[in-house]
Amino acid sequence: MAARKSSRKESKLFVLDTNVLMHDPTSIFRFEEHDLFLPMMTLEELDNNKKGMTEVARNARQTSRFIEELIAGRELDLYEGVALEAPSKGQATGRLFLQTEAITSVLPSQLPMGKADNQILGVLHHLQQMQPKRQVILVSKDINMRIKARAMGLSAEDYFNDKVLEDTDLLYTGIREIDQAFWERNGKDLQSWQEGGKSYWRVKGPDCPDLHLNQLLYQNGEPFAARVTQVEGKSATFESLKDYSHSKNAIWGVTARNREQNFALNLLMNPDIDFVSLLGQAGTGKTLLTLAAGLVQTLESKIYTEIIMTRVTVPVGEDIGFLPGTEEEKMQPWMGALEDNLDVLNQTDAEAGDWGRAATRDLIRSRIKVKSLNFMRGRTFLNKFLIIDEAQNLTPKQMKTLITRAGPGTKVVCLGNISQIDTPYLTEGSSGLTFVVDRFKGWAHGGHVTLQRGERSRLADHAAEVL
Repeated sequence: MAARKSSRKESKLFVLDTNVLMHDPTSIFRFEEHDLFLPMMTLEELDNNKKGMTEVARNARQTSRFIEELIAGRELDLYEGVALEAPSKGQATGRLFLQTEAITSVLPSQLPMGKADNQILGVLHHLQQMQPKRQVILVSKDINMRIKARAMGLSAEDYFNDKVLEDTDLLYTGIREIDQAFWERNGKDLQSWQEGGKSYWRVKGPDCPDLHLNQLLYQNGEPFAARVTQVEGKSATFESLKDYSHSKNAIWGVTARNREQNFALNLLMNPDIDFVSLLGQAGTGKTLLTLAAGLVQTLESKIYTEIIMTRVTVPVGEDIGFLPGTEEEKMQPWMGALEDNLDVLNQTDAEAGDWGRAATRDLIRSRIKVKSLNFMRGRTFLNKFLIIDEAQNLTPKQMKTLITRAGPGTKVVCLGNISQIDTPYLTEGSSGLTFVVDRFKGWAHGGHVTLQRGERSRLADHAAEVL
C-alpha cells in the first residue's frame, strides 16, 4: 500500500458534491489519474433526490447504479478504495473512496453542522488535515459552497468536464471572411465553372484543410458569397449562394436584411441540409426566417408535411401553475414568439385583403403543431420541419433525445441565444446548443450561422447595446 502511495504521489484527491453527480452521472469516470472521495452526506442527498421523473432524479438514480456496480462484493476492503480503471475502460486510473468511518471535524461555530453542505465541508477539512501533503479539492457546481470552502482556506473547483468550450468566443460561427490574400495563397490551380444556374470554384492551397463543410464564405467589398461543399486534403470546392436579399427571391414575403440572414436562408432552404443551428441575440430574425422557410417548404413546395415547434418550458419569472386544456393549449402561453412572427408573415400579403388573410392564417395554423418536450421520447418524425426554439435551455442529453427523433426527410432547426440561459446549472459552455454547434461542425448535411445584427427596431438595437 505504501509503495502504491509513493508512486501516485502527484494525484489529487477530489471530494465530490452531490450536484456534480446529479448533473453528470459519468463524472465518476472523468477525473483521469486522480482519486475521488464520496462523503456519506453526498450519498444521503442522492437518496433524497431520486424520486420523480425529472432529469435530476434520473441522474441521481443512474449515479447510484454506477456506485453500486463499483462497490458490490468489495465491502470488506472499501477503505482502500475501488479501482476505476476497469469500469471506466481505461479513462480513469484513480480510485474511488467512500466515507467508511464517522468524521468529526471542527468547523467554525457559525456553520451549523446539521446542514448537508457544511457536513461535506467538514469531511473536506478532515481529509486535508489527514493528508497535509496531498491536494484535497472540493468539486461542486454550487458557487456558495465553493466560496465557503475557500473562506475556510480549502481548495474548491467547478466541474469543467461538461463544458464543450472553455470560452464561448471560440464557438464556431459558421462564417469565414476571405480576402485577396486567400485567393493568392490558394488560387494557383483555380478552376471555376457554372452548372444548374450556380457558380462553382475549386481551389488548392494551405488554407483548405482549415475549412469546414457548409461553412459560409464572403469577401468584403466583393459580391462573393459561397458555401464550402467539399474539402479533400488541400483542395476545396465552393458553391455560390442564392441572393435572398432581392425581392424576387423573397421567402413568404420575407427578404434577408443582412449578410448573415442571407446565409441562414440559404441553409434553411437547402433540402440537402438536414440540421441547421442559428445562434443570435434577440431580434436577429432567427424565428421569423425559420418560420418563413418552413411555411414555403410545407405549403408551397410540399417537401415537408407539417411544421412542429417545441421549446423548453422554463419560465423567466415564477411558474404560472397548472394550465387548463390540451397539450396544444397548455403550450400556447410559451408560444408567444410563434404568434408574433405569424402576425408579421401574415402582413406580407398586402393584396389578399382581410378575408384572404384570415383564410391564410387558418391554413397556416393547421400546418403548425406545437409540442411539449415532455412527450418526445419514443417518437419518430417523418418529413417534418422540426423547430427547437430557445435551445440554449436544453442539456446536451435532452438535445440528443430531441434530434434523434428525426426520421427520413425531416429537417431539424435549433434556435437560441446562449447569453439568455434560464436553466439553473447550465452555462454558456455546457448548454446543449453549444454542444450541437460544436459536434455538428463540418458534417456534410449540417450547417450553422451566428447572426450578428439585430433587425427588430432601432429601440431594441439600442437597448441591446446600452442596457
